[in-house]
Amino acid sequence: MISGFSVTSLLVLVNVVATIYAWRNPHIQQAWMLNPYQIQHRKQYYRFITSGFIHANWAHLLFNMIALWSFGEVVEIYFYQLFGSMGTVYYLVMYFMALVVSDLTTFWKYRDIPNYNALGASGATSAVVFASVFFSPWSQVLILFIPMPGIIMAVLYLIYSYSGSTRQFGDNINHDAHLFGALFGWLFIIVLKPDLIFYFLEVLMEPELF
Repeated sequence: MISGFSVTSLLVLVNVVATIYAWRNPHIQQAWMLNPYQIQHRKQYYRFITSGFIHANWAHLLFNMIALWSFGEVVEIYFYQLFGSMGTVYYLVMYFMALVVSDLTTFWKYRDIPNYNALGASGATSAVVFASVFFSPWSQVLILFIPMPGIIMAVLYLIYSYSGSTRQFGDNINHDAHLFGALFGWLFIIVLKPDLIFYFLEVLMEPELF
């Protein structure tokens, strides 16, 4: 966040504009989706990024953008407090790296299957949400209008994503992207500033349930 400008708001805007543009131009949506076969055999690496800015429908778009906007601006503030003006750069690096990293296992699984496609900002959004939980694990979040500490939500989220990844729920959701995006959110912060792990553990040992 620079001089009150929210990079998160810009990311939300780009997601909304890109998604609506793709809806109105089906050939664009087809060209931008994550298709591991096209990446593997035609070297269309740009799909790792473009697929993260388009969504399947309004529900998909709204869910991801509400999560990104709700947690992203908080993470921006933490990054700015820790790294000054470079915090904005690190925040964007985390976001774009999460788009790629969260899709790597999906790419590997489906790289020889021509008709597999995926889209959505879930991997990057998961990274942002979990980065927020890392900085403030006991802050209350609402899940289906049920309040719970962020760290509890994180554990349940990881269990759900892992189960979806291993059992193939058949819900057409890329659970690998959720899972690895979430884990990357924590890993990125720890690699960037390793001593923050002690801050996280200290806060974690002082639960605030109410």
